[in-house]
Amino acid sequence: MAVNCVTGEVTRMADGIQIKALNAWFGASHIIRDIDLTIAPVAVTAIIGPSGCGKSTFVRCLNRMHEVVPDARVSGSVMLDSEDLYAPDADPVQIRRRVGMVFQKPNPFPTMSVFDNVAAGLRLSGMRNRAALADTVERALRQAALWDEVKDQLGKSGASLSGGQQQRLCIARALAVEPEVMLMDEPCSALDPIATAKIEELILELRRTLTIVIVTHNMQQAARVSEATGFFLLGELVEFGVTRELFTSPRDKRTEDYITGRFG
Repeated sequence: MAVNCVTGEVTRMADGIQIKALNAWFGASHIIRDIDLTIAPVAVTAIIGPSGCGKSTFVRCLNRMHEVVPDARVSGSVMLDSEDLYAPDADPVQIRRRVGMVFQKPNPFPTMSVFDNVAAGLRLSGMRNRAALADTVERALRQAALWDEVKDQLGKSGASLSGGQQQRLCIARALAVEPEVMLMDEPCSALDPIATAKIEELILELRRTLTIVIVTHNMQQAARVSEATGFFLLGELVEFGVTRELFTSPRDKRTEDYITGRFG
């Protein structure tokens, strides 16, 4: 068990995520190069960098989503609470329950209702009791700050919601199976400023009990929501540190050039 240094709350994760010598390829293209990084538990870690630098590939390696792409492969280790997610006997399905993911574009299942979108993962894991499903769906929607907006629309298509609501629905769907880690790959890039603010408020609330890794092009967003930030460039981790220090006193000239707008 560990205690969040910000909130004082106890979390299940003792060690966070330890990444050692992580490399990733698409075919012959070497996308991620020798990443060593420790992600703290119950905190928000932001990943920044220009387009094409490997940010999204990196986070997809943390729940083995990378390997679902043809000709993709990974080497190195990703340890979640001292368990190697790339061990030969590791179950990718169970890993993705523990390490949830929210994508850049909201992707509710269009043929499913709001209720069924949130319940989808629960049903796949064998939950059939309607009362238990209803309780868990409500809890997840409340966690995602969406319950009050959709409690009278649970039977409507998830695709009928606004873009910001759809993204929070996808977050609720991930939260329903009680993950330990939430990966967010530019979750606000398709949203307006009001919806973005709601997602950021939600991130700040969720970090009380979850480990969150967020990829963002928006450096102001990284500064607002994260405790730690990593700067990626050409597949390499150039610099990693406390967010306020990285943005005000970067150690590497490439980091300074990026955050001051000289490239990217």
